[in-house]
Amino acid sequence: MEEETEMEVEESRSENSIKRFGLKNCIQTNFGDDYVFQIVPKEDWSLMGVSLSTNAVKLYSPVTGQYFGECTGHSATINQISFLGPSTPHVLHSCSSDGTISAWDTRSFQQVSSLSAGSQEIFSFSFGGADDNLLAAGCGSQILFWDWRNKKQVACLEESHDDDVTQVHFVPDHQNKFVSASEDGLICTYHTGGNINDDDHLESCQEESVACQVEHLSIVGLCGRYSVLVAYLPRSARFDLLLPFSMCPAKSTSRSNCFSVINVGTSIGKVGFFGETYQKLWCLTHIETLSIWDWKEGQNEANFENARSLASDSWALDQVDYFVDCHYTGEGESLWVIGGTGAGTMGYFPVNHKGAATIGSPEAVLGGGHTAVVRSVLPMSSMQGRPAQIQGIFGWTGGEDGRLCCWLSDESSETNRSWISSAMVMKSSKTRNKSRHHPY
Repeated sequence: MEEETEMEVEESRSENSIKRFGLKNCIQTNFGDDYVFQIVPKEDWSLMGVSLSTNAVKLYSPVTGQYFGECTGHSATINQISFLGPSTPHVLHSCSSDGTISAWDTRSFQQVSSLSAGSQEIFSFSFGGADDNLLAAGCGSQILFWDWRNKKQVACLEESHDDDVTQVHFVPDHQNKFVSASEDGLICTYHTGGNINDDDHLESCQEESVACQVEHLSIVGLCGRYSVLVAYLPRSARFDLLLPFSMCPAKSTSRSNCFSVINVGTSIGKVGFFGETYQKLWCLTHIETLSIWDWKEGQNEANFENARSLASDSWALDQVDYFVDCHYTGEGESLWVIGGTGAGTMGYFPVNHKGAATIGSPEAVLGGGHTAVVRSVLPMSSMQGRPAQIQGIFGWTGGEDGRLCCWLSDESSETNRSWISSAMVMKSSKTRNKSRHHPY
């Protein structure tokens, strides 16, 4: 049963006329101690999927919060959901620790197809490839590839990682480029234009000797079998090991399968891309550190090993206990890291990754909606192509209190606990004051 309550918002006006937002409504997704894991939108913003700790996906309107129905069938934790598949737009995909990737018709709420990885848990999946025909998934420590058109497995990479693969992504605007990240601390980048298998992928450069300088370490012959490379390098020496695509020998018959490796040094939770050509990569770890990389050049641009302390020091609220995600508006190279408190207050903290690595004062604060850890944030105010009816909605959040909270960014909807900088909202045609607001 879905319970929806409207929460009234006081109207006030700051002296800087800063664009503010307040809590529009709060939906309890279930009774009991169920979590909200992830919130994702359909491309046309007519629907949003919400994965829950009940192993179900519920569907709502992102405009009104209306409940439409649920998709059930997984027997273990749902680790990722997405509408971004190449099939019909009304299909939602999900992967689970039960070892399956399922496709759901969101009109009938029925499962329409399923792929199995056997007994392995599937933590992440992504669609891409030159012909947009590949479906990749992180299955335990392996990476499996299927041709989604005929549901046949076409490749299995077993030697890139030695622990659970937590993230797989085809790079936006570079659909032949593929990135995996793992609890082993490694981020691997691949070219999927040729045959994808361990022999070609890891031995394609075997006949060539490639020299590269990494910090103070000179390495010769990196393009050999990865397991041999690891045997000759202690794990600690792999921290700065980077092998960009440009270093693969041009006359290699399988150059497309050469790869680069970045060692972050600790278990990786999430990675994502930003920048005008999506050349930058951000990485959040399970110990709440943040790092920024140029994945094309194989260069580290910023490390925030004390990211929580930097964020906590930038506001007067409770200590930042965790990071939910990073946010990129799709313009320039501006990036925000979204941090939260155990009581459910969130902040959007700007990340300065050029020059001195700093985390600034929050440009948005969302408070008063959640009572526990927030697991997912769906921003809407900065997204291109939004229909007119969702103008003024800042976004949705979900957490371990089982709540879905909708936040408004209308000038008329303001509270003294939740506010937003004008930099965080898609600008309309009318002029707004761009001054930064510091309410604390």
